[in-house]
Amino acid sequence: MKHRGRHRRRRRGRALRAALAGTALALTAAATMISASQATDADDPGALKPLTKSAETTPLRLTEHDVPRAALDRLSAGMGRPVGVGAVLADPDGSLHDAEDCTDDDRHALPVEPAATHAYCWPGADTDGWQSGAVTTSGDADDDGHWGEHRVILSGWSRSTGTPAEDGLARVAFVDAGDPAGLRYTWALLTVPVDGGRDYRGLGSAVSGMVWYQDKLLVTAGPADDSALYVYDMDRVQRATVDGPSVGRVPGGWSAAGARYVLPAVASYRTNGADAPRPGGIALDRSTAPDSLVAHEARPVDDDGPTRLWRYDFSTEPERAGLLDTDPVAVYETELTEVRSVLSYRSGWYLGRMTGAPDERGTLWRQDTEGARPTRCGADETHRCWSGRAESLSYWEETGDMWSQSGRMLFALPLDSVDRALD
Repeated sequence: MKHRGRHRRRRRGRALRAALAGTALALTAAATMISASQATDADDPGALKPLTKSAETTPLRLTEHDVPRAALDRLSAGMGRPVGVGAVLADPDGSLHDAEDCTDDDRHALPVEPAATHAYCWPGADTDGWQSGAVTTSGDADDDGHWGEHRVILSGWSRSTGTPAEDGLARVAFVDAGDPAGLRYTWALLTVPVDGGRDYRGLGSAVSGMVWYQDKLLVTAGPADDSALYVYDMDRVQRATVDGPSVGRVPGGWSAAGARYVLPAVASYRTNGADAPRPGGIALDRSTAPDSLVAHEARPVDDDGPTRLWRYDFSTEPERAGLLDTDPVAVYETELTEVRSVLSYRSGWYLGRMTGAPDERGTLWRQDTEGARPTRCGADETHRCWSGRAESLSYWEETGDMWSQSGRMLFALPLDSVDRALD
């Protein structure tokens, strides 16, 4: 199975690399038109500042709230026995397009430098009215890069237009990435059980951060929610039985706003106080012992900063697989503003920064306690090389690739290429 279609994939791979190279050249040419006066993001933010005082770390302490097992069992009894990831992947809703088949407008969301080595776009008909958000993979879930026999990408989306009832809905695409030349996906709606498991509501938050670790999926909550993170069990996927716009129990069964699967939350985390920092983006770091989750602070647009970064360890207790220890183990402050994505690996923190309107190019920085460096667009002086709309970074350690998503483009590039592109 591993070698099936090898020659076809090689031919398509060469064509894809040629298309991406052409796109990168065009984007680089466009980047050279950015004047020096616009490239203010090249200002050096300096080193990360560790925050160690109790007043600085205590607000980031989490409290964990479990959904009662009886409520989850009641929901399963009403909806039917939960299914696993394999069953969802075997029941696809559609396929992604390779980069050469995507529109120029879609490909404009790709970074200039470093260039993507894998890129796909989502069908417009299936994503109209939805905004792309966080990405995580089976490379996060397990260090061998697989979930069972499958290689999987999870892509988060939030409703951006529609009726008041649709406002804030969030869903996840389960992408079967076993064949790089043919990615297929299936939608599942993110929900929260209510009324003791007799019903469920939509998550009601934009999916700006998401990490799949072991059998748990952790998702950020928006500012209107009193939780900072929600937890989902990947072995508790439920089937919707009614195809309609409603969410929850309806006459004749269960509806999920058009999705055929539902993920009900099993727990949530809250930070310590109403004014505590909220995570905007999150990522897994497998270079620490134990593995850890990192977050950047969600800040309002045009906020002057600074921005806080922090880290929680994952629990090593077998009965708490995939759950967090609730005290932060490291907290930092960066002078970078408009931070939209975060990744930590070894000693470096990779931070994606928006530097203007969403359709403008952003900047990707590597920062640590020694200093900060941005990626540079080839020989040009600008550092606006990244995608301005990318809200997530996820490192697939088994392959060495960093995955992200911007607009309708899902893309990956070697993390090593980021380090080589640093100014």
